[in-house]
Amino acid sequence: MTQSLSQGLKRLATKPALLTDLRRGVERETLRVTARGQLAVDPHSPKLGAALTHPLITTDFSESLLEFITPVAATIEETLVTLRDIHRFVHRQLPEQRLWPMSMPCYVPSEGEIPVARYGSSNVGRMKTLYRVGLHHRYGSVMQLIAGAHYNISFSDRLWQQILGTDEPLHSAQRSACYMGLIRNFRRQAWVIPYLFGASPSLCRSFVNLKGSELPFACTPGGTCYLPYATSLRMSDLGYTNRAQARLSVDYNSLPAYLAAIEAAISTPEPTFEAIGVRVDGGYRQLNANILQIENELYAPIRPKRSLKTGETPLSALRRHGIEYVEVRTLDLDPFEPTGINPDALRFIDLLLLDCALAEPRPFAVGELAEASHNFNQVVLYGRDPQLQLTVAGIDRPLRQLLVELCQRLEPLAALMDGVSLDGGYLNALSAQHAKVLDPSLTPSARVLEAILGQDGNNKPLAMRLAENHRHYFLESGYEQLDESGFEQLARQSLAEQAAMDAQPQQPFDEFLEQYYRRAVEPA
Repeated sequence: MTQSLSQGLKRLATKPALLTDLRRGVERETLRVTARGQLAVDPHSPKLGAALTHPLITTDFSESLLEFITPVAATIEETLVTLRDIHRFVHRQLPEQRLWPMSMPCYVPSEGEIPVARYGSSNVGRMKTLYRVGLHHRYGSVMQLIAGAHYNISFSDRLWQQILGTDEPLHSAQRSACYMGLIRNFRRQAWVIPYLFGASPSLCRSFVNLKGSELPFACTPGGTCYLPYATSLRMSDLGYTNRAQARLSVDYNSLPAYLAAIEAAISTPEPTFEAIGVRVDGGYRQLNANILQIENELYAPIRPKRSLKTGETPLSALRRHGIEYVEVRTLDLDPFEPTGINPDALRFIDLLLLDCALAEPRPFAVGELAEASHNFNQVVLYGRDPQLQLTVAGIDRPLRQLLVELCQRLEPLAALMDGVSLDGGYLNALSAQHAKVLDPSLTPSARVLEAILGQDGNNKPLAMRLAENHRHYFLESGYEQLDESGFEQLARQSLAEQAAMDAQPQQPFDEFLEQYYRRAVEPA
């Protein structure tokens, strides 16, 4: 344990109640499918409300890809209570459909048949839709149907002050520097998340053309292709990440440097995307032909975030006010969990992020981010290989040894959290992860692969059985916090809000876009 980490732990131990200052929220994506397991391509149901304006239920890339968003909460259980209630309402409104429980899609129609999400005729709604049209042309629609879970978490200023050992009030730049240090330390050990919680070791043969692939895929007669030791193909080059951003160099050593890199990416033309065209035959194919259309196109395991005020873009909000929270984007859906999220996964991420906050916030040395990215990719492809080694500061070390050391380092934090948290269960959650280190067959990726291979290598029977089980769980249990009438009111209110936005006079869309990008890059 480093001196910085040890000192930080001692300071936390004097005021452990500050650990209750963590605030959390989750975003869970899920595909709608028919009762026969085919992608549901009908429009987003008005019974669920308007995707543009509903605070809890929206869509991601496609009309078929739902996204559930929980409000900020003080505990993991409060977060998951809301998430369970959202599932209950959606299942009651869509009785003929099911929610696909896995991250990787299967049995999807051709690219042109996948419906891009629609958000109405306002300029804001048009921009959201056209951004997705651009994703379709850039990367293909099938890739955009991959689903995951994001975990948002913030630290109070009081907690940061205790970690830093100061009573002085934090200003925006100091707070942002703390979060950027946390982000760098997370990137150094982000590989632990796919090992412990990855649940996408396989994909449908139709999902991607594996011809010429150097990866040792095995394919079953049932149409499933897999890597024997893979943990999260969702997070590999076959999933969310993409080669088009490989040349994008993002500087995480400070928030201004990070913002400058993203500003350059949304302003620098990319020849591959220029070949697509922006306006073709009078219609938009993408928002622009630059490396990134907007900030959200950056695929990263963790991102700095800020709530937006009227007229702000994500970049301008971060530039003016600094970082408010971080978004962890590495969680696969757990198909064995009705909500797709295991509570122990969130408890472990709490501990990991606290560890990242306490550790020395060293800047990335030359080549260190590339090393971290390589380690991450090795784990998503070969994480359960007992011989796998990762590179740390240029030295190869066994994966299992690194995992054991991490679990030991997190134990004092887990004990502190159990002493003050309203949730509790942190030591038990850590123990469950340690068991996966000793026995990789306990990991979700191993369990998923074993279950698929037991179904003649066909993931559809497994996915549909789990989807039916989850559906019955939610239909047979009552609401815990919200209720049917409350959800119906939210749906009506969101529809009215979008209708009002659509009815307002709109400036020419070209001017709207120009103003958006000007705001994104203008100085604070």
